[in-house]
Amino acid sequence: MLNYIWLGLIVLAVIIGGFNGNLKAVADASFEMAEFAVMRTALPLVGIMALWLGVMRLAERAGLVAVLARALRPLLRWLYPDVPAEHPAMGSMLLNMAANILGLGNASTPLGLRAMQDLETLNPRPGTATNAMCMFLAINTSSVQLIPVTAIAILAANKSSNPTAIVGTALMATMCAATSAVLTAKVLGRLPMYRLPPAPAPPPDAAPKAAEPAAQDASNDKSPIKEAETLAPLQWWGILVMSAFGLFFLYLFVRLAFPTLFGLPLSPEAANQSTFVHIVDAISKLSIPFMLSAFPLYAALRRVKVYEEFVEGAKEGFNVAVRIIPYLVAILVAIGMFRAAGGIDLLSKVLAPAMLAIGFPPDLLPMVLMRPLSGAGTLGIFTELVKQLGPDSLVVRTAGTIFGSTETTFYVLAVYFGSVGIKKTRYAVPAGIVADTVGVIASVIICKQVFG
Repeated sequence: MLNYIWLGLIVLAVIIGGFNGNLKAVADASFEMAEFAVMRTALPLVGIMALWLGVMRLAERAGLVAVLARALRPLLRWLYPDVPAEHPAMGSMLLNMAANILGLGNASTPLGLRAMQDLETLNPRPGTATNAMCMFLAINTSSVQLIPVTAIAILAANKSSNPTAIVGTALMATMCAATSAVLTAKVLGRLPMYRLPPAPAPPPDAAPKAAEPAAQDASNDKSPIKEAETLAPLQWWGILVMSAFGLFFLYLFVRLAFPTLFGLPLSPEAANQSTFVHIVDAISKLSIPFMLSAFPLYAALRRVKVYEEFVEGAKEGFNVAVRIIPYLVAILVAIGMFRAAGGIDLLSKVLAPAMLAIGFPPDLLPMVLMRPLSGAGTLGIFTELVKQLGPDSLVVRTAGTIFGSTETTFYVLAVYFGSVGIKKTRYAVPAGIVADTVGVIASVIICKQVFG
């Protein structure tokens, strides 16, 4: 389906640009977005990927990923029945989802790309998305997060009387979107048109060659989970060190979540926030420092060579970032051309009467149409809405809820599938579109009930 969407964006951009006299802007946008895809998206991702894949390798070697996967095995087995319970992909997907829930964008993307790599090792049909990949992407495109930090920051910067008012509405809307994404992926995966053909059998002459490495791997299994099982358990003093470290972070959490207990002053924005928001904000601020320090410390206490293993994991970051460049260029150039041609504005004008007839605010249409395509474009439209209509208006609060409960679906699909060379995306695109649609509808209904 991405083939038709990409072609449609390119062709429509040229046609609309020709009628509007914007062909020069369309051409300029193609070059600008190509540069943006490489210089401002892929290259900065190299360092972030190296950091988080290095930390992820330490978590694997120390056995933390295996522990996490076992703790949530029932849920994971229902979501991903085709993935073995002890496979590293289970831990990678869990860490990615945890990062998304906490709004840790810099951590969630590298962990998600690592999860796709782990899932690809189970793929008997290279180039075709598996059911587990489609489910994982459906969950990612539903944008499950506790607090829409970016939207709240925009509202606070524009002097909203209660910038955190959208926390509850965004949480309810994103849960609706996530539920619909999971159910849609489950249903579509069983339809005949999306069923996978039987896996191709290996050529007879390749069977003996394939058997030899397999036997060697069985005798010298170096998978992270199997290797972690051979590590010595923590000594009593190691447990003491980790307990002291945990208590230190618990103290930091209480200090951030309940600053009045320590006599600390509150900013005007923080004074208007609820206790729930303070708690989630504290967790978000402490999550990255905790993972960056606790994972290496625990691995070292289990006698893992932390520096060497971190470097080995970090080496993967460069390869993944380079691999996704062609996919980034393709999708971002198409989106940039379509936007520069005036395609979003044209669609908004065409759909406005129908949306008004069913009670959908027409002012939200440009943002809703832009959301699956571009995060930066959506943020710009949202900021403009805040300035035009005021930060506390119903439309703006609904827009903030939409921003926090939906995702840039086509960007996510292009980056994640591109990292493992998937060309046949099967039902990942419909599942993502359904999640976005449900998120938008739920946002409008919930905000009318809460703020209307």
